[in-house]
Amino acid sequence: MKNRKTGTTFVSAALLAGGLTATVAQAQDKEFTIAVSIPAATHGWTGGVVYHAQEAEKQLEAAYPNIDVIVSTASSATAQVSSLEDLSATNELDALVILPFTSEELTGPVEQVASNGTFITVVDRGLSDESIQDLYVAGDNIAVGANTAEWLVEKLGGEGEIVVLRGIPTVIDDERIQGFTEVIEKTDIEILDIQYANWNQDEAFTLMQDYLGKYPNIDAVWANDDDMLLGVLEAVDMAGRDDVKYALGGNGMKQVIEMVKAGDERTPISTPYPPSMIASAMYMTAAQFAGQAPMRGSFKLDAPLITPENADQFYFPDSPF
Repeated sequence: MKNRKTGTTFVSAALLAGGLTATVAQAQDKEFTIAVSIPAATHGWTGGVVYHAQEAEKQLEAAYPNIDVIVSTASSATAQVSSLEDLSATNELDALVILPFTSEELTGPVEQVASNGTFITVVDRGLSDESIQDLYVAGDNIAVGANTAEWLVEKLGGEGEIVVLRGIPTVIDDERIQGFTEVIEKTDIEILDIQYANWNQDEAFTLMQDYLGKYPNIDAVWANDDDMLLGVLEAVDMAGRDDVKYALGGNGMKQVIEMVKAGDERTPISTPYPPSMIASAMYMTAAQFAGQAPMRGSFKLDAPLITPENADQFYFPDSPF
């Protein structure tokens, strides 16, 4: 098994792109194949992931003629497992950059790919066994939950009743919930209910309707993700409930950033979790082969609160997310 070293420095895609030159790549005779396995654009954030992966594919292949990048999308964990099997069977993979659809189901298949000597880069949703990966690139999910909870505790004065929506069963969701609940547990705030809505706007709408029907008072909602937040807001507005003082998400979707910029009373903050991290991971993986820069470790983005005062720094109107 491979050993994993951890670190806290995050190297941006732009910096790596500038530092890796085509001259270095062209000087190498060996051909390299990097497979990129990611979820399909089933919601806003993954739509952004697909966009940035495809852009990075074009940029890397233009810069490095001896690197072939194959981007593969999958609409389910089962489909992603099948895709990995096909990629491994039809290509000699030097590296795999993977954003797992789910942690448990993809750990074994990725371990099988790694057993062939393939360099493994995991993005965002970690595997159940971290020793499989050579490189890990993600946001700080514990901070996403904790920073949101700390803001909410202050605004509610340390007491009240709230509901929470979880995402898909993955390490990333576990970490966000851990960060959030560890802060809330130290207060008199009661979490009335916490269920999965799979980072899906429609499912979040349905679950929030259920919450509203079950609980006569809800002071705040944490939706864990901005796609789910949109479903929550629709359900609250449709029910005409004015007891919900705050409805918060995460990831920095541009539609939500616009609410923050406008000083929306119910959604006055967010936290960043940019889908462009897939491109950063691809550039860092390419550096392993083209830049003569061995890449190992864990690289995490910070998760500061996005407020009306700093929202412009996180707002990208041309982005799909």
